[in-house]
Amino acid sequence: MSAMATPIGPNGVRRLNWGCGPHGAPGWINSDRGAGPRVDLVCDIRDGLPVPDDTFDYAVSIHALEQVTFLEAVPVLEELRRVLRPGGVLRLSVPDLDRAIDAYRRGDRAYFHVPDSDAVSVGGKLCVQMTWYGTSRLLLTYDFLAELLAKARFAQIRPCGFRRTESRFPGIVELDDRERESLFVEAVK
Repeated sequence: MSAMATPIGPNGVRRLNWGCGPHGAPGWINSDRGAGPRVDLVCDIRDGLPVPDDTFDYAVSIHALEQVTFLEAVPVLEELRRVLRPGGVLRLSVPDLDRAIDAYRRGDRAYFHVPDSDAVSVGGKLCVQMTWYGTSRLLLTYDFLAELLAKARFAQIRPCGFRRTESRFPGIVELDDRERESLFVEAVK
């Protein structure tokens, strides 16, 4: 099924789920490097998304940006900006380094999803979780993510709560998960 032929979201809103993993969400154009059920765009964003400029009203990415390198982050964000319509919104969810550091400083072992068989020390749990066994290559705080978004020419960059948006798109929060460990940020093209 082609992305351009798929009816999208409530009220005809076109919405992109970038970095969806092997199982895309219904009602979204789902994009990931690997094929899977409901993955409409099987491609690497670093090579460009195979859609025209100004295609989507909004785009959401849940825990995918941290999988690119520092040098790739701004070009990836620029590509997401390219496919958004003017005034379109990008919502990002990434592992929150500040929260993880706070949990480390409190000695809060329960915060981390790393079993003792992999890392016993709180420092080990912090390091393994933030790099997620080697798949995460970029650590992000709000101020650093805002800096990267500004370099990619986004405006109105703001932190958001879990399942909360200040955008005009209430459906933009549908994919939110991992509340405890995530930073949610929105920005406008």
